[in-house]
Amino acid sequence: MENRNRNQTLSIRLTQAEKSAICKKSKKAHLTLTEYILKSSLHTEIKVIDLQPLLVELKRIGNNLNQITRKINSGAFNSYNFSEMIAMQRKIYDTIIKLSEKK
Repeated sequence: MENRNRNQTLSIRLTQAEKSAICKKSKKAHLTLTEYILKSSLHTEIKVIDLQPLLVELKRIGNNLNQITRKINSGAFNSYNFSEMIAMQRKIYDTIIKLSEKK
């Protein structure tokens, strides 16, 4: 790590277990605690995924499916096998859940 005048401080609150884990990792990497935290935070990319547009579109699709189901149930037209469409909806939903858990 390059030498520079470090005149700023940053305070964070940790549990004892979190602090111990970070200290152990810094020792294992043969870095000071400051160097370890700097390298970890400055060289680690965190991806932020905005799921709001997907959720809005998924809700619209769900609303359309509900309208179609109501028309089928009221006898407006004959039933159609929606199993493939439901399976795809479930797949989209599962993917969104997986993406949201990565945050």
